[in-house]
Amino acid sequence: MPTAVAGTAAASVVMRAGAEDSSDKALIARIAGRDQTAMCALFARHRTPLYRWLLRIVRDKALAEDLLSEVFIDVWRQASSFQGRSSVSTWLLAIARYKALSARRRHREEQLDMELAESIRDPAGDAEAMLQEKERDERLARALSRLPDEHRHVIDLVYYHGKAVREVSEILGIPESTVKTRMFYARKKLARLVDRDDGEMITGYHAHPV
Repeated sequence: MPTAVAGTAAASVVMRAGAEDSSDKALIARIAGRDQTAMCALFARHRTPLYRWLLRIVRDKALAEDLLSEVFIDVWRQASSFQGRSSVSTWLLAIARYKALSARRRHREEQLDMELAESIRDPAGDAEAMLQEKERDERLARALSRLPDEHRHVIDLVYYHGKAVREVSEILGIPESTVKTRMFYARKKLARLVDRDDGEMITGYHAHPV
């Protein structure tokens, strides 16, 4: 059951991301023409995942909010330079990562915390299924919080943001081969960190397409 739930949730993220990409690009084109309505629509669509991504890196809610505003200021200013070689969400995540890491260096922030699990709450299912999902996420979050940043970022982007290897490579600024290597070692470390009951869940994550 955990394997099926994880696979369904991951597939849903990827399908939704693909469906939204074309409309995102249309919004960017309108923003380039200084359409404020389009800017509001893009902000409403992406503010939550971007905020969570920023928060995981800087570990400060107020700073994450400030950086979120900076990301969309950059979008307003740079929309005309977007060439569509990647998805809009990938572009936004890359901008957010740059700003977060710059802020983290300035403020000497430490490693990511256990808020990683907030990205994968599945609203579907009955109360028992949701409780099982929450418990599974909490166990996974504890394991993920013990991974080094380089592995945690890759897991985050692939499983919680539905990004493919090529997109992760673009966001993190590393070769695709490095992304695959980090995924491999991250999975092995997770398998060692979670308890025996989590083994089936980790196996399910192995099946996620990248």
